[in-house]
Amino acid sequence: MSRSVRLALANLPFPESPEQSVTAAEQAIASAAAERADVVCFPECFVPGYRGLGMKVPPPDAAFLERAWAAVAAAAAKANVAVVLGTERLVDGALRISALVVGRDGKILGFQDKVQLDPSEDGPYTPGSGRRVFQSGPLTFGVSICHEGWRYPETVRWPARHGAQVVFHPHFHLAEPGGYRPTRFADPANTFHEKAALCRAAENTCFFATVNFASEGSPTTSAVVSPDGTPLSYQPYGKAGLLLADVDLSEATRLLASRCKPL
Repeated sequence: MSRSVRLALANLPFPESPEQSVTAAEQAIASAAAERADVVCFPECFVPGYRGLGMKVPPPDAAFLERAWAAVAAAAAKANVAVVLGTERLVDGALRISALVVGRDGKILGFQDKVQLDPSEDGPYTPGSGRRVFQSGPLTFGVSICHEGWRYPETVRWPARHGAQVVFHPHFHLAEPGGYRPTRFADPANTFHEKAALCRAAENTCFFATVNFASEGSPTTSAVVSPDGTPLSYQPYGKAGLLLADVDLSEATRLLASRCKPL
């Protein structure tokens, strides 16, 4: 029996300020509801903005984050849409890259912190620990953040082995001077990243939903990859907007993930 879920990926420009990131998130959640999406996912650290690669973001502010999360939760409840929000959080004074997960009723379901940091993130951020899956209606899903999903396949296999039909992959990838500018997904002339997205889906027999910011010359884009490793849908490079994809959860058998034997 088909169990269809509509995913929305918020392929949005980098926010002008922490406050604007919250406004943009609220607007995207409302737009996702208008498109009858069941869940919407945002890029890495969308609220308040990613720290690094020359991006200027005010110092971490725990009180601001609490207000921002409350506003996003209220927007989720009003829209009846589950939310995976790329964000950051302070834990015992240490700053972590994280994803806040909010249910369709506005209840905060928890966080998935980034465990495998990119080497460039050592310093501004501290790694988290542990992995978990989340539930929204018939959908079970996990989150693997940026560098984790590109270079640590285990961070996708774990949620797939624990029931996830979809693994969301919030990331942040800007154009580099002289870098290749793709026009089609997983172009052989491009970097390895989008090919890795195909592998994460195929090697686990699950959907892999990767979401980037919209920027000029973007080297990767937002996309949903089917469990057989083929692209289901992808956003035109650099174009801001919601990418929508209807996924049949019965296709996400997780067969290959479940057959993986311990080393």
